[in-house]
Amino acid sequence: MIIDINKIREFGNIELLARQMVEGFITGLHKSPYHGFSVEFAEHRLYNSGESTRHIDWKVYGKTDKLFTKRYEEETNLRCHLIIDNSSSMHYPLHNKGKITFSAMASAALIYLLHKQRDAVGLNTFSETIELQTPVKSTPSHVHQLYLQLNNLLTAENNLKKTAVDEVLHLIADKIRKRSLVIIFSDMFSNPEEKDKIFSALQHLKHNKHEVLLFHVTDHKTELDFDFEERPYEFVDMESGDKLKLQPSQVKEYYKKEIQSYYTELKLKCGQYKIDFIDVDINQSFDLILSSYLIKRRKMR
Repeated sequence: MIIDINKIREFGNIELLARQMVEGFITGLHKSPYHGFSVEFAEHRLYNSGESTRHIDWKVYGKTDKLFTKRYEEETNLRCHLIIDNSSSMHYPLHNKGKITFSAMASAALIYLLHKQRDAVGLNTFSETIELQTPVKSTPSHVHQLYLQLNNLLTAENNLKKTAVDEVLHLIADKIRKRSLVIIFSDMFSNPEEKDKIFSALQHLKHNKHEVLLFHVTDHKTELDFDFEERPYEFVDMESGDKLKLQPSQVKEYYKKEIQSYYTELKLKCGQYKIDFIDVDINQSFDLILSSYLIKRRKMR
């Protein structure tokens, strides 16, 4: 489902928007040839001829022309930690705080889906340090508080905040005592000279037996393709404030080569550590987030 991230703040109710996103996604899967896949997370199973019709979900039948029964008794079997990079670079582009807005909305959708499955979830945000770390729970009141925290991310002012991905992930890895699914939203913009430290931190999470999904969040057009109109610009480092005046063509080839080299190595390292690396464009559908999570969840069963 593609949502205009420019309008998310105008909508005002992140919880209701998350619900609409997830239910639209579920409906789409029910209509697809992969309806059996959706059964696992929508808390439905195919109706078996001869059993009681008491728990048939007639709303789903109306949408899919297939009989599904609701599943009610399912204990929490997953603990999930959502980790959002809240450094200044995640507030790019400035006109809509695109990356942090996308990450907050994607997290809201995952929280709704986790809660629907009776799974426990906690929220962490960070820049140079851990800014927020909630307990991991599945109660409605806890989930409501998580939505409020995500809404705070959308409305908070962006001050110059650097990122310390490696230090924070080490801290979080030490704090998570029980085996969990760890989902990270970050552009992974850090000092290239310290990339080995980042790899070590990611490995730390896997060493502690956690399953890890890393959503690499970027604006593909400008941050990966460096697609700018050919005219003079003043480029500003959002984390340091450093400025550089130039025309895109002066650095485009070098920039693209370096950025691709870094992210290719990051993706390969994640593959070595058995970490799911998902490349995410903030201008594309949220469905990639939900489907990637569901694939991981099914593998963990």
